[in-house]
Amino acid sequence: MSETVIELIDLHKSFGDRPILRGINLEIKKGETMVLLGGSGTGKSVTIRHIIGLLKPDKGDVKVFGESVVHCSLKKLQEIRSRMGVLFQSGALINWLTVFDNVALPLREHRLKPEKEIEKIVLEKLEWLGLLPAKDLLPDSISGGMKKRAGIARALTTNPEILLYDEPTSGLDPVMSQVINELIRKLQKELGVTQVVVTHDMNSAYYIADRITFLYKGRVEMIGTPEEIKNSDNPYVQQFIQGKTEGPLEIDAGDPTKRK
Repeated sequence: MSETVIELIDLHKSFGDRPILRGINLEIKKGETMVLLGGSGTGKSVTIRHIIGLLKPDKGDVKVFGESVVHCSLKKLQEIRSRMGVLFQSGALINWLTVFDNVALPLREHRLKPEKEIEKIVLEKLEWLGLLPAKDLLPDSISGGMKKRAGIARALTTNPEILLYDEPTSGLDPVMSQVINELIRKLQKELGVTQVVVTHDMNSAYYIADRITFLYKGRVEMIGTPEEIKNSDNPYVQQFIQGKTEGPLEIDAGDPTKRK
């Protein structure tokens, strides 16, 4: 059986009196692409932030590479983070830096390599992602798809073992969305990275996922392969994946405490 790389254990998180995570239990295996699926406010992005250690749970634990990111020292947390790459929803590029300088940022910020080696690494990543012609351009001068790819290039500069994506295809047309989907699959196949992807995009979820975790009201409603999700008889899952306005999601969507 594959090694567990990320483990969420009875994870709870509230903001004020609003519960977001209500007891998440999840294991993500080495080398798999796990998609987190669910409606807005179900805790997908909050889960990602717990994995990175940007948020601390009210209850429960998060283990990455067997180490608790909740109870470890700051030094250990930084060490764990150095083995992860993150693609934020917008690409999170800095507007006044060129594409090259944005991609080089993690290496320069942490002084991980001499400048000559940084240049070599960045040019390799840009070439691999088809971004060399854009290396001297500012983010405002490139397309949304190129911004996403630049964000991925930046995440790859430290050769991470885990990649975390927050809505990687949001705001993209269908063709560019599929380019990103194929890139996510390529990263898994060629680099062997473990990937966690937050998305609302069903086409993307079915294409890239080894397994899908469907979250509903801060709980794991179902975990399965894309085929198992498609063929599920769970009414919550079926309403969501079919995009129906009527069903159990509509009935009690406004009251997080209503469903037991």
